[in-house]
Amino acid sequence: MRARTRFARRTVVLGAVTALGAGLLAGCADDGGDDGDSNSSGGGSGKTTITLGLFGTQGFKEAGLYKEYEKLNPNIKIAETVIERNENYYPPLINHLTTNSGLQDIQAVEVGNIAEIAQTQASKLMDMSKVEGVEESNWLDWKWKQAQTKDGQVVGLGTDIGPLGICYRTDLFKAAGLPTDREEVSKLWAGSWDEFLKVGGDYKKKAPEGTTFLDSPGGLLNAVLSSESEKFYDASGEVIYKTNPAVKAGFDLTAQAAEDGLVGKQTQFQPGWDTTIANSKFAAVSCPPWMLGYLKGKSKPESAGKWDVATAPKAGNWGGTFLSVPKSGKNTKEAAKLVAWLTAPEQQAKLFDVQGSFPSSPAAYDLPLVKNAKNDMTGETPIGTIFAAAAKEIPAQVIGPKDQIIQQGLTDNGVILVTKGQSGEEAWKTATKTIDNNLEK
Repeated sequence: MRARTRFARRTVVLGAVTALGAGLLAGCADDGGDDGDSNSSGGGSGKTTITLGLFGTQGFKEAGLYKEYEKLNPNIKIAETVIERNENYYPPLINHLTTNSGLQDIQAVEVGNIAEIAQTQASKLMDMSKVEGVEESNWLDWKWKQAQTKDGQVVGLGTDIGPLGICYRTDLFKAAGLPTDREEVSKLWAGSWDEFLKVGGDYKKKAPEGTTFLDSPGGLLNAVLSSESEKFYDASGEVIYKTNPAVKAGFDLTAQAAEDGLVGKQTQFQPGWDTTIANSKFAAVSCPPWMLGYLKGKSKPESAGKWDVATAPKAGNWGGTFLSVPKSGKNTKEAAKLVAWLTAPEQQAKLFDVQGSFPSSPAAYDLPLVKNAKNDMTGETPIGTIFAAAAKEIPAQVIGPKDQIIQQGLTDNGVILVTKGQSGEEAWKTATKTIDNNLEK
């Protein structure tokens, strides 16, 4: 059987905020029939409502997982509150955790924030490693450890990861005189981001008018840094982004690509960037699985089937989420059971089938919904096996408490400025100044 992936867009960092409320809705709703036990599964004729606080489109609802769980557990009702952008979701979450109030039964945490949550808020969260049915072996080792405190508590269970590939337009590559077979394309830049940009230079020589090799400087820098085991923090927790040679080298590489006209001039996930997708203005993009959903959502119908996926120059991870259970919740026991079920391999595979969120459970990789997955944008490309192979090569990476702030500063306040006329060094100074100011807050 071939499962055709119906990717919805991934919106970790999408445009306008479409919150269901002005912030995280307070408390844990109940329809009645609760007997007062904080771990009650619902009594009488009522149902216990398990609430989730999420950012972006996590896909649980879209994949039908809530309805499936409610059918399996008739006394449970599930409700989610969604804030579109994580940058608007996370500050209120920290405030609610700090005050230990106003929390949902389940709270999502983005990978860029998980270290801060583990270091500063663990006492407010359940140890998910103690939940019945949860086995460490069901997760990639590095994913499990990202949510683990020094004393072994696991503050959240991983849902998805973002194994890196390079999505490319076969029609534009062909027009520029480049090979189109994914294995041949992968060999062009195997093991080296420098070789990757040399291919970009070859593309530029015969590029179809009005197109660039890559979509954006931010996308390139995110990909390069995702392949480093150490980037913004060292293992002791010290901030090293300004002194880490790998970060500066990645920044300089991206700045040079911008100066050479190999990347577009747009910031990812902004309206101008969406337009470049719709109008086929770039030939390649750094591509975790969820990016295919975004491409599908923003492309014109005629672009379907014109994309393929090559192996990235180096293995890396871009994106991923965890589900945590605050101890202050009214329904902690039932919430923990739901998290364990939502993050089990079978449910992760279903989520990938609909949403494009790639499983963090290697046990899911041989399931038909992953192994046989296809996507409208890439036609018959075996995306499930391609991304599974990439996932197994991802290096364990040190994640720091302010990774998101540093990453965004380097991209949205850094390399993008080179496309507007700044030199690479000027852009670096602007980025580091912005980041340091934000880190001091």
